[in-house]
Amino acid sequence: MKPFSESCEQNKQVILDVIQPLLSACHCLLEIGSGTGQHAVYFSQKMPHLQWQTSDRQSLLPGIQLWLDEYRQSSGNNIQPAIALDVSRQPWPQLSVDAIFSANTLHIMSDSEVVLFFKNIPAVLADNGLVMVYGPFNYQAEYTSDSNRQFDGWLKQRDPKSGIKDFETVNKLAGENGLKILVDYDMPANNRILLWQKETNQSGTGINNKQ
Repeated sequence: MKPFSESCEQNKQVILDVIQPLLSACHCLLEIGSGTGQHAVYFSQKMPHLQWQTSDRQSLLPGIQLWLDEYRQSSGNNIQPAIALDVSRQPWPQLSVDAIFSANTLHIMSDSEVVLFFKNIPAVLADNGLVMVYGPFNYQAEYTSDSNRQFDGWLKQRDPKSGIKDFETVNKLAGENGLKILVDYDMPANNRILLWQKETNQSGTGINNKQ
């Protein structure tokens, strides 16, 4: 049976509304942490020009592949077979993409895994490529809502190394690895989409626009 995430069903359209125009000129995208595979299938249906590469830990690949197989049977040919990618294991698969998307992953990771997430992005992302990360973030070490505070408590009970990350820390890591913040999008349910672009040089300071 295919895995299913209710949250993916609830947020897929609002995420698409933001990322679809951003990806209009992109050709190949790596999704880090594809989860069930639902996002990949829905977004690929809506953006047939884009080759979508799913990835996640090895144990989740069979479930993702069930979604991909069904999609390919219905004439979809713009999703590549799921590949194993664990941000804590080196090296990452050898890829070259012009965009990276990741949803609801950073708060699952430990601090050290988030460091590796950003450290390894430049090796697979083309110059001027885009990085889009969806999920909850804290600002100046403060929760943006009571529900995020409760969610963070649940995360830490489940795994003390996980938890909602601070925007400032995440953006500093991105900048240290040649990524310039372009936009910080306000999303429903106290989530954000952070958009970075890989710089061809590291002298730019970028902008920090909230939308």
